[in-house]
Amino acid sequence: MKLALLSDIHANRQALDACLAHAEAAGAERYAFLGDLVGYGADPAYVVRCVMDKVAHGALAVKGNHDHYATQPPSGETDMGHTGVAWTQQQLNSAESAFLADLPMTRAEGSVLLVHASADAPGSWRYVETPALAASSIDAASTPPLGHEQVRYVFGGHVHLQTLYFRGGAGKLMPFSPTPGVPIPVPRHRHWLATVGSVGQPRDGRIEAMYTMFDEAAQQLTFHRVPYDVQAAAAAIRGTPMPAFFADRLEQGR
Repeated sequence: MKLALLSDIHANRQALDACLAHAEAAGAERYAFLGDLVGYGADPAYVVRCVMDKVAHGALAVKGNHDHYATQPPSGETDMGHTGVAWTQQQLNSAESAFLADLPMTRAEGSVLLVHASADAPGSWRYVETPALAASSIDAASTPPLGHEQVRYVFGGHVHLQTLYFRGGAGKLMPFSPTPGVPIPVPRHRHWLATVGSVGQPRDGRIEAMYTMFDEAAQQLTFHRVPYDVQAAAAAIRGTPMPAFFADRLEQGR
């Protein structure tokens, strides 16, 4: 089975459509959405409805911090990341809001565990950006009560970067920077953690959208970059009350 892994869409309609089209052309048989469907972008309702439709047809989805804030706004927060929360809430109908509220924090299925941030403390929204933090997430995913010993692959987002970690023979976790479009062998006898990148808010200095394809039968992981209409997405943000910075960063990939 080919599982397309999409995270941090951030209400970016143009990037989501481009990634879904690319994944379909690449033979995706199922989809998994790893949180942060909303926030920053101009089309939260469109994105949530799209994911709701995919889930109704067998896709998997977990909750991200921006999805949580859209239904339970943090009190006293004034940073730019929370500026658009009230506007985002106004764009969602009751069914869309309920869908976000009901998303699970993690989802384990077979050898795979899905989480937005770190599996050892999903609700703390910890950024998995070092081998030590990746090791904590892998350990939690492969032990009860959260996970189980069958889990070999932990897929998440949150950091807006594409990185792969694997546990070597000595037990040490090693980071690996993937090359887009090049399949990476991920044999089941090891433990793996991948941050799959951001569909709608890349932050590595490149503007192309990101998603990752997991081919379970072939035991391969392929990280993709997908061109999309960045200018249209940025213009849509500038047409809302949200800070223009959210549009600027799309154009700069930061």
